[in-house]
Amino acid sequence: MADSQSRATTVQWNIVDDMGPLANATRREAITIDQQLIDDFQRDGVCYVPGAFVEWVEPLRAGLGRVMSAPDDYAFTSDSAEPGEPGRFFDTYCNWQRVPEFSTFALTSTAASLAAQCMQSSTAQFFHEHAFAKESGTQKATPWHHDLPYYCIDGHQTASVYVALDDTPAETAVRFLAGSHRDGNTYVPRRFRTGSDYDYDDPTMVSAPTFEGDDDDARVIARELSAGDAIVFDFRTLHGTTDAPVTTRRRAFSTRWLGDDIRYIERLGVTSPPLDLDLAPGDRMPETLFPTLWSTS
Repeated sequence: MADSQSRATTVQWNIVDDMGPLANATRREAITIDQQLIDDFQRDGVCYVPGAFVEWVEPLRAGLGRVMSAPDDYAFTSDSAEPGEPGRFFDTYCNWQRVPEFSTFALTSTAASLAAQCMQSSTAQFFHEHAFAKESGTQKATPWHHDLPYYCIDGHQTASVYVALDDTPAETAVRFLAGSHRDGNTYVPRRFRTGSDYDYDDPTMVSAPTFEGDDDDARVIARELSAGDAIVFDFRTLHGTTDAPVTTRRRAFSTRWLGDDIRYIERLGVTSPPLDLDLAPGDRMPETLFPTLWSTS
């Protein structure tokens, strides 16, 4: 996740009042994954699915390219490289109702069934998308963090389905701390631009560790990726990158999924996305905005 406090919200993110009819009018493809992938996800908080979305690489690149070329026309866009730093570190989210390629992926791809199986959930409710780009020459680390405390939701059945849009060497790929989703900690959100913790006055949160020499830590997982490969990870799994120079573009597209036990929570700081919802703690996220796109019933 990135720094919601430095974002411009120039447009309304939700332009469809009720996603139900659109969800009901489209069909999701199914995928059946090996039990080993589910076991990896449950044990490590992350699993890798090679070649899962090869056919989606070009459409998703096209959608992301339009957002990057006119960021003021879209919701929640951010450049996290400081002035004078090399390259570009761009990210954006909650544009799936505005970018046809993004909405088509969410509504018709195998991502929903993939997420549900990894979460061991009977349903997969779509939360939002998040797209990233690090241009060649970028030397900006993604700070170690996990995603859950940025969000206005809580629970254990969560999954991000991350699609690599470029071939990526392990040295500059996202790195995960295996098993960190089960350590019982909630870590203070961090700013992507500076790497510093948000100023949260929340005694239930602690500062996330960093892994400067993570190549020597056997718990840190990082793999070379080909365009179209997928990584599925729990919202609680710590992840980040090194500041190794990006030698070729590194773009990615993630969809965020909620399982059976996820409920609304009120955080003590600004959430990302900063959603304005008329909900009480413990409520389910409304289907009108966050449709269930997979169900075994």
